[in-house]
Amino acid sequence: MLLPIDQGLEHGPVDFFENPDSLDPTFQLRLARDGKFSGIVFHIGIAQKYMREFAGSVPLVLKINGKTNIPSEKFAFSPLDASVQDAVHLGADAVGYTLYVGSPMQTEDIAQLNRVRQDCDRWGMPLIVWAYPRGEAIEARGGRDTLYAIDYAARAAQELGADVIKVNVPDLNPEKQKQTPAPYAERMWTEADAARKVVASAGRAFVLFSGGAKVSDAELLAKTELVMRAGATGLIFGRNMWQRPMEQALALSAQIRGLMLREG
Repeated sequence: MLLPIDQGLEHGPVDFFENPDSLDPTFQLRLARDGKFSGIVFHIGIAQKYMREFAGSVPLVLKINGKTNIPSEKFAFSPLDASVQDAVHLGADAVGYTLYVGSPMQTEDIAQLNRVRQDCDRWGMPLIVWAYPRGEAIEARGGRDTLYAIDYAARAAQELGADVIKVNVPDLNPEKQKQTPAPYAERMWTEADAARKVVASAGRAFVLFSGGAKVSDAELLAKTELVMRAGATGLIFGRNMWQRPMEQALALSAQIRGLMLREG
């Protein structure tokens, strides 16, 4: 169960308005520690300035590439903003990398990921790939949240050397599903079928499903149960946790952890 705090770069400060306390990364670090999360995800600037106080009590995943959401995602690409060696120096337990599958920039993206993977192998650092479908070609085939797109992203990440793959739960919107290639468009998929298919496409890589934008407690617990029964390794829930006040977030994390232990 990972707690990602990369939204400040990816979305801007807007995500912290929901819970003003969350603007201070110490809030998320206390939540990760007291909520017994498996780790926290930071970009390098936050990791350098805030991790020292929590070293040894909160494992770190250093996110080493990223971008703002100000430019159009037509040519989605996240350049490196840190290195695997930075992760080693900070005592991180893994590195995170965003791969945009289907973007016109994927040639450069795959080449950059290959260099990161080689460094991970050299330093013995696990590689977590945020496998995100993006670009006009993906949108023309139903969109980034279809089973086709997410399933492809999971398989691509496995083939490119990910140890752990972060994906979204597929959206089975019927209209979008009709636009996807065969055989995806020809079957009636249940949510459980779709989640199991993504896990299978990831092969021996571990799979973490994300929570996305904030939803109700009931919806988040239902998502947890769904993906854990489908064979997921775990969860990476950010806004759904730290956009809540601390007491609510801790209570919800305890419920989620109980579900994971029961269904995992």
